[in-house]
Amino acid sequence: MISALYVVLAAMLLLKLSFDVVRLRMEYRIATGDGGSYELQTAIRVHGNAVEYLPIGCLLLIMMEMNGAEAWMVHVCGLMLIVGRLFHYYGLKNREFIWRRNGMAATYISLLLMVVVNIIYLPWSQFLNIRW
Repeated sequence: MISALYVVLAAMLLLKLSFDVVRLRMEYRIATGDGGSYELQTAIRVHGNAVEYLPIGCLLLIMMEMNGAEAWMVHVCGLMLIVGRLFHYYGLKNREFIWRRNGMAATYISLLLMVVVNIIYLPWSQFLNIRW
Protein backbone atom coordinates (compact mmCIF):
# COMPACT_ATOMS: atom_id res chain seq x y z
CA MET A 1 0.00 0.00 0.00
CA ILE A 2 1.66 3.20 -1.22
CA SER A 3 -0.23 5.53 1.11
CA ALA A 4 1.35 3.77 4.11
CA LEU A 5 4.66 5.44 3.22
CA TYR A 6 3.13 8.91 3.49
CA VAL A 7 1.16 8.06 6.63
CA VAL A 8 4.41 6.93 8.27
CA LEU A 9 6.18 10.12 7.12
CA ALA A 10 3.30 12.21 8.51
CA ALA A 11 3.51 10.35 11.83
CA MET A 12 7.27 10.93 11.96
CA LEU A 13 6.74 14.63 11.29
CA LEU A 14 4.09 14.85 14.04
CA LEU A 15 6.45 13.10 16.48
CA LYS A 16 9.28 15.51 15.63
CA LEU A 17 7.03 18.54 16.10
CA SER A 18 5.70 17.13 19.37
CA PHE A 19 9.24 16.52 20.65
CA ASP A 20 10.09 20.15 19.78
CA VAL A 21 7.26 21.34 22.05
CA VAL A 22 8.30 18.97 24.86
CA ARG A 23 11.97 20.02 24.56
CA LEU A 24 11.07 23.71 24.82
CA ARG A 25 8.72 23.07 27.75
CA MET A 26 11.55 21.34 29.59
CA GLU A 27 14.10 23.98 28.60
CA TYR A 28 11.94 26.89 29.79
CA ARG A 29 10.29 24.91 32.62
CA ILE A 30 6.78 25.63 31.35
CA ALA A 31 4.30 22.85 32.14
CA THR A 32 1.17 24.36 30.56
CA GLY A 33 0.45 27.17 28.15
CA ASP A 34 3.32 29.00 26.51
CA GLY A 35 4.60 31.11 29.40
CA GLY A 36 4.93 34.08 27.06
CA SER A 37 7.77 32.41 25.15
CA TYR A 38 7.57 33.24 21.45
CA GLU A 39 9.65 30.17 20.59
CA LEU A 40 7.28 27.87 22.49
CA GLN A 41 4.22 29.64 21.05
CA THR A 42 5.59 29.01 17.56
CA ALA A 43 6.40 25.35 18.28
CA ILE A 44 2.90 24.79 19.70
CA ARG A 45 1.31 26.44 16.67
CA VAL A 46 3.46 24.50 14.19
CA HIS A 47 2.51 21.22 15.87
CA GLY A 48 -1.16 22.22 16.11
CA ASN A 49 -1.25 23.21 12.47
CA ALA A 50 0.19 19.86 11.40
CA VAL A 51 -2.37 18.06 13.59
CA GLU A 52 -5.12 20.02 11.85
CA TYR A 53 -4.12 19.04 8.30
CA LEU A 54 -2.19 15.75 8.32
CA PRO A 55 -4.91 13.39 9.64
CA ILE A 56 -7.51 14.36 7.01
CA GLY A 57 -4.81 14.33 4.34
CA CYS A 58 -3.75 10.83 5.33
CA LEU A 59 -7.34 9.59 5.35
CA LEU A 60 -7.99 11.06 1.91
CA LEU A 61 -4.79 9.50 0.61
CA ILE A 62 -5.67 6.04 1.96
CA MET A 63 -9.20 6.24 0.55
CA MET A 64 -7.82 7.45 -2.77
CA GLU A 65 -5.63 4.37 -3.01
CA MET A 66 -8.42 2.06 -1.81
CA ASN A 67 -10.75 3.52 -4.47
CA GLY A 68 -8.27 2.49 -7.15
CA ALA A 69 -6.45 5.71 -8.04
CA GLU A 70 -3.29 5.33 -10.09
CA ALA A 71 -0.08 4.84 -8.09
CA TRP A 72 1.48 8.03 -9.48
CA MET A 73 -1.53 10.02 -8.24
CA VAL A 74 -1.08 8.68 -4.72
CA HIS A 75 2.63 9.57 -4.83
CA VAL A 76 2.00 13.09 -6.16
CA CYS A 77 -0.65 13.88 -3.55
CA GLY A 78 1.25 12.25 -0.68
CA LEU A 79 4.49 14.01 -1.56
CA MET A 80 2.75 17.34 -1.99
CA LEU A 81 1.07 16.97 1.41
CA ILE A 82 4.30 16.11 3.25
CA VAL A 83 6.43 18.69 1.43
CA GLY A 84 3.74 21.32 2.01
CA ARG A 85 3.76 20.64 5.74
CA LEU A 86 7.58 20.74 5.82
CA PHE A 87 7.63 24.07 3.97
CA HIS A 88 5.03 25.46 6.36
CA TYR A 89 7.05 24.26 9.36
CA TYR A 90 10.21 25.88 8.01
CA GLY A 91 8.40 29.12 7.22
CA LEU A 92 6.81 29.44 10.65
CA LYS A 93 9.94 28.47 12.52
CA ASN A 94 12.20 30.86 10.60
CA ARG A 95 9.65 33.64 10.05
CA GLU A 96 9.89 33.18 6.28
CA PHE A 97 6.46 34.09 4.95
CA ILE A 98 7.07 32.81 1.41
CA TRP A 99 7.90 29.31 2.72
CA ARG A 100 4.84 29.34 4.93
CA ARG A 101 2.60 30.53 2.09
CA ASN A 102 3.98 27.95 -0.34
CA GLY A 103 3.57 25.25 2.29
CA MET A 104 -0.07 26.14 2.79
CA ALA A 105 -0.62 26.30 -0.97
CA ALA A 106 0.90 22.83 -1.44
CA THR A 107 -1.21 21.48 1.42
CA TYR A 108 -4.45 22.97 0.08
CA ILE A 109 -3.72 21.81 -3.48
CA SER A 110 -2.96 18.28 -2.29
CA LEU A 111 -6.18 18.15 -0.25
CA LEU A 112 -8.23 19.50 -3.13
CA LEU A 113 -6.65 17.01 -5.57
CA MET A 114 -7.35 14.14 -3.19
CA VAL A 115 -10.99 15.20 -2.82
CA VAL A 116 -11.43 15.41 -6.61
CA VAL A 117 -9.66 12.09 -7.25
CA ASN A 118 -11.74 10.39 -4.56
CA ILE A 119 -14.94 11.70 -6.16
CA ILE A 120 -13.81 10.48 -9.58
CA TYR A 121 -12.68 7.05 -8.36
CA LEU A 122 -15.52 6.52 -5.92
CA PRO A 123 -17.30 3.25 -6.80
CA TRP A 124 -20.54 5.03 -7.67
CA SER A 125 -22.36 1.82 -8.59
CA GLN A 126 -21.94 0.54 -5.02
CA PHE A 127 -22.67 3.93 -3.52
CA LEU A 128 -25.92 4.31 -5.46
CA ASN A 129 -26.66 0.57 -5.31
CA ILE A 130 -26.88 0.36 -9.10
CA ARG A 131 -26.32 -2.96 -10.86
CA TRP A 132 -24.49 -2.54 -14.19
